[in-house]
Amino acid sequence: MCDYSLMMLPNRLAAEGERLMAHRFRSGTTGLVSQRDFTKWKAARPVRLWQRLKDCFRVEPEPGPVVCIPPGAMLRLEDITPPLRERFRLKSHETVLFTQVSAEACQHRDALLFGNGRTVLLQLLGEGQVAIVLALSSQPRLRPDQAELAPMPGL
Repeated sequence: MCDYSLMMLPNRLAAEGERLMAHRFRSGTTGLVSQRDFTKWKAARPVRLWQRLKDCFRVEPEPGPVVCIPPGAMLRLEDITPPLRERFRLKSHETVLFTQVSAEACQHRDALLFGNGRTVLLQLLGEGQVAIVLALSSQPRLRPDQAELAPMPGL
């Protein structure tokens, strides 16, 4: 759900329809934060070089809580950067499945499974990459009136 190096930061579960942005945290790990939090944080950052250098030595707040995505969630990436598109043969907009590539400790495991079969670690997304949460599960949903018609597992 959230990479191992982000577990000590405040976090929350994503909501369907939410717009998220990739952010490289002070730990060096890329995670997802809400677009609203990211935009506010980015606007508050100093623009001048001298001020930014001074800010390197103070603890700067992160843009907001890490937004955790469950494995199997469907996301829509928008405006994928040209280097990532070329490296993995992607389109500028892609629907992806959120997955984990490992269960080992101290290893980045959050990844995106693209329609062309390529699996890309979340760490490779550029700062500011937009991801829209389409569904928190890849399982098809039933309308309430269809629920009683669905076969029960094991029957």
